[in-house]
Amino acid sequence: MTTDILVLGGGPAGSTAAIYAARSGKTVALLYDGEGALGRAEKIENYYGFPTAITGPALFQAGIAQAQAMGVQVYQGQALSLGFGETGLVAETTLGPMAARAVVLATGARRRKPNIPGLAQLDGAGVSYCAVCDGFFCRGKDVAVLGAGEYALHEAGVLLPLARQVTLLTNGAEAPAELPPVLAVDTRPVARLTQQDGVLAGVEFTQGPALAVSRLFVALGTAGSDDLARKVGLLLTEDGKIAVDGSMATNVPGLFAAGDCTGGLLQVAKAVSQGAQAGLSAVKYLEK
Repeated sequence: MTTDILVLGGGPAGSTAAIYAARSGKTVALLYDGEGALGRAEKIENYYGFPTAITGPALFQAGIAQAQAMGVQVYQGQALSLGFGETGLVAETTLGPMAARAVVLATGARRRKPNIPGLAQLDGAGVSYCAVCDGFFCRGKDVAVLGAGEYALHEAGVLLPLARQVTLLTNGAEAPAELPPVLAVDTRPVARLTQQDGVLAGVEFTQGPALAVSRLFVALGTAGSDDLARKVGLLLTEDGKIAVDGSMATNVPGLFAAGDCTGGLLQVAKAVSQGAQAGLSAVKYLEK
């Protein structure tokens, strides 16, 4: 699938970006995976124009319906990776590749890291969050991927041709039904990470022997904004948010970001504002 503008994320920022871009005459596709933070909001009382409280899921669905009414092609699925194609950017998704001349990233705030002893301390010293970025350093080595969903399988697939052995660690979750035959799986709950001379040495479990690995790739749930950002070399702020300028442009030409993934005030009003700016900026980028 190819479109002028691809919006990743269907919350207030993503839907608004898609609406503004579509109203400017561009072909727009929107991909979302669930309702995100908005889906957990029991009621919203501080958003302009709603004298009576509205639930987060109801506001989310209204935004999706409005985008569709504007001609936006809406798809439900997961974004697994983001990279470069012949004419722009390409998102690898559970629905197949989606190519666009410009992309608006609006997939929400960074997920919390699992509370595994040693994980934070070894970030950058054996713990990674991007197989495309760091797979090169794993040639001929034993590595592991922490996760049990489509995103974890995608990251493992990137590593399989490079590493000597790739093990999927589900951390107590059920293993996926369909696995590559060469991918090892360990479903035991993870207890802690071990290190030697300040570098990751292995993974210990709540029971049984440890697993020696030189690198652990964290790929829990779905790919978050910072996960996708790393794959295309986006600049991040010190607290892991996507760095943007006043037009919501990132350091990568044609790639814009809006909403919670940029940090600051985590409110619907701010997400809508940034989404509108990102959508219009993507249009201006294409018209140049």
